[in-house]
Formats: sequence, C-alpha cells, structure tokens
Amino acid sequence: MKYINSLRMRAIDINCAYLGLSPVQLMENAGAAIAQGVRERLGSGKVLFVAGRGNNGGDAFVAARHLAGTPGYVVRIILLGKVEDIRTEEALHNFSLLRFSRVQVIEIKDSSQLAASGWFSDADMLVDAIFGTGVKGEVKEPESTAIDLINREGKSGKPVISVDVPSGIDPDGGEFKKAVYADLTLTFHRMKTGLMSEQAKEHTGMVKVAEIGVCADAEHYVGPGDLQMLQKRRSEAHKGNAGRVLIIGGGPYSGAPALASLAALKAGADLVTAAVPESIAKVVASYSPDLIVRKLSSNILCPEDLSILPDLINSHDVVVMGMGLGRATETLETVRKILPFCRKVVLDADALSALSGILFETLAGNCEIIVTPHAAEFARLRGMETPGAPESREKAVREFSEEKGVVTLLKGKIDIISDGKQTLLNRTGNPGMTVGGTGDVLAGITGSLFSKNPAFLAAACAAYINGAAGDLAFEKAGNALLATDVLEKIPQIIKEAEIG
Repeated sequence: MKYINSLRMRAIDINCAYLGLSPVQLMENAGAAIAQGVRERLGSGKVLFVAGRGNNGGDAFVAARHLAGTPGYVVRIILLGKVEDIRTEEALHNFSLLRFSRVQVIEIKDSSQLAASGWFSDADMLVDAIFGTGVKGEVKEPESTAIDLINREGKSGKPVISVDVPSGIDPDGGEFKKAVYADLTLTFHRMKTGLMSEQAKEHTGMVKVAEIGVCADAEHYVGPGDLQMLQKRRSEAHKGNAGRVLIIGGGPYSGAPALASLAALKAGADLVTAAVPESIAKVVASYSPDLIVRKLSSNILCPEDLSILPDLINSHDVVVMGMGLGRATETLETVRKILPFCRKVVLDADALSALSGILFETLAGNCEIIVTPHAAEFARLRGMETPGAPESREKAVREFSEEKGVVTLLKGKIDIISDGKQTLLNRTGNPGMTVGGTGDVLAGITGSLFSKNPAFLAAACAAYINGAAGDLAFEKAGNALLATDVLEKIPQIIKEAEIG
C-alpha cells in the first residue's frame, strides 16, 4: 500500500484548501469516519474521547457531535488543556458546536484531574485523539498521564480507537518511548510512514485507512502545500547557509546566464556566481551589482576553462549549466568533462546536447542531476519523439528518469516532474511565457531550491514558482510579458508561501 509521511500529508491538506476544499470540510469527513468506526465496534454505551488541542482533537470534536446524535450513546470529551489554547480555527469551530450537541466536556489544566474525573474507568470505549501526526520527541504532561490511563483501561479489555496514529508514535517512523496501545487505528487518506515500523505495529492494532474526500489533484499537482516542504531559512543563519549557486552559461548569448543568475537570487540563494566567457563578462555584470561574475578564458566555454572551474564547483552547493552556451563541439565536450566534478547539477538548454547514455552511467551515484528539457530537447535525449497524449507523456518521463537515474522536469503546458518513483504535474504558467528567457529563469529557480533541498522537491516547486510568477506578471503585461517581468514576481510567490 502506498504510504506518506506527515509533511507530505500536510502539503496535501494545504493543496486541498488552495483548490477550494476547506480544512473544516476535511475535518468533518474525518470525524464522520471516526464516529462510524465507533458504531461498528460498540452498539451502545459510554464513549470517552481524549482530545488534544490540534486538528487531531478537532477530528474528535466532530466525531463526538456525530455520535451524540445517535441513540444509545453517552459521549464525553476530555480536552487536554484550555479551550483558548486550541491551536487551529477549524478545531475551535468544532469545539464550539459541542455545547449544542449534548456532549459533556472537561478541560484539563493539571494531570491530577485526569484520574480524579472518573471518566476513564466509567467509559465502555476510549478514543485517542491526543496527537495524531502532530508529535515528535518526548511526551509531556498532561498527555503522558492521559496515555497511561488509556493504556490501563485498554488492558482491562475496553476497546481503544486511535485517530490517524496512536498518540506518541513518531508519525515518520522514528523511535519513541511511550504511545497508546490501540485495538484499531483509523488513519486518513493513506497509510502513514510511522505505522509501518515494527515498534509501531505493537501499538496500532488493526489499521484501517479511511477516505475523507481529498481532491485527487491536491496529490498529483504541485501546489502551495508542496512549497511548505522546502527547507526554511533559520533565524541563526549566516551568509551562504541559504545556498551557493554556480551558473555556467553564455558565450553566443549573454542574457540567458544573467536571467538564470538573477532568478537564483530572487528564489532565495545567498550567493550566486556566474561563470561566463570573457567576451560577455562585462555585459552579464551590468545586469545587476548583486551578481558575482567570473570570467572564463575565451569567447565560448572551452577545455581551457577546466583549469578554474573545478575549484569554483567545489565552493558552491549546486551547478546550473547550459543557458546560452551554444553547441560548439568543444563547448559540449567541456560540459561532459565538467560533470564528473559536480555533486549537484541542473542541466538546461544547450548542456542537454552533451548528454549520452554512457555519460549517465558514468555519473550514476556520484552526481545528482536535474534535467529541464522542453519537448524537442526531451525527444533528442530519448532518441525518439515525445508523446503527445498526457498519459503517454507522463509515462515516458517516468521511465526515462528511472532508467537514467535523474529528475526530469519536462516543460510544457502541463509540466511533468519525475524521479522515476514519484511524479507530479504542474499547471501554473500561461501562453505569454513562450517568450524567450522564461526557461532560463526556471533553471535559476531550480538551482536555488536544489542547493538546500532534495532534487525532486526542488524541481517540482521550481516549476510551480516559475509558472505562478508568470501568471502574476501576465495579469499586468498580457502577451507582452517579458522574462524580466517573471523575475520580479518570484519574491511575491515565495513570500505568500512563507518559505523564504
């Protein structure tokens, strides 16, 4: 069964909201699934929900409301904390409905209140909704005592249902010290990574995956939730911590490496160095005082440049190569000789012409590669025509990526991003972005994100950011849009996603 970690599930939730499916709707569906799970295992009796202050508790509030409307049940909730400390708007909204739902509630301010309430021993069934996927590390009070009391009642034979994951389990598969022992774990949408470990299996009991109406596109298309998975800039960070990017490009063209370099800066890289042929170094430097420009030895990239490039590569986190290089024989041969020095590389435009099957095999395991072709370039890489049908196109990208051991970002009306194991689509962008230079901007964004993030995530998020920035620019410029207009909108997309 396909399973996901807590970050990916959170990304899907955010993507659902972006598409118009509100978090409160998903919470309602989750709560209804829990209530149904209770009914299937207890025909009538006293049900105690032990709820935390996050969305896991919010799911329990919904379930309690549903169950309280069913004859034969007495429904109680122990809230571990104060109402004013409930952390999400959706959970607070559903808690506020309990006063109209004939549900008894106790707020726990001190762990000594838990046993004193008598509600644990009085219950016929207990529902654990303390943490779900929202916990890592040591369990503190009053949650620790609540877990002990749930486990005590479970040992006496009372059924225990855990919501999403048994509270205390690391949702992403790490070790843990204390957790609820459940008879049934109701997890939502997909199996969670943390439920698969041998240690966790001692706590989960039977695991049932409940579908809660997640939009399929929230999982298959890149959205703002995916951007939340990117590494955040730390408050104690210093220069260089947010990424050092080396751009190798230019010769026949000067604008392409300049656009890629500026895009990398706009996407959050701390330091960007443009290594360009001597003939265009001054032109590239004139684009912005923010660029660090290193002159190469000739009018085009050539073997003589290998005397300085390895040291430059070693002092940067990622190399972005190809924009405006041209396809001279000596340039392509130099690209092939540069690649073994790279740990991470984004290959775009003319650099793609240097690739071959033998080269992929040579680099396998030593260099992480993202390729960013359009359809014609992808056809040359594969040695066969790029399919037109969406399903066939996606299959071709997936198979190529798996065979070559690369991440492929195939540019098009719908971008396709795959590493051979996982595939995402991106639909941001517009026809105005057929103007020259937008692909160079994409390459720069990709390199910036790749400097500090996994290759697949970096490529997928770069496609989204580039297209979303283009969409903002298109609102003002229409079909007169320029690549520099896209550049200027990148920070707004970054800021809105809070990933800077």
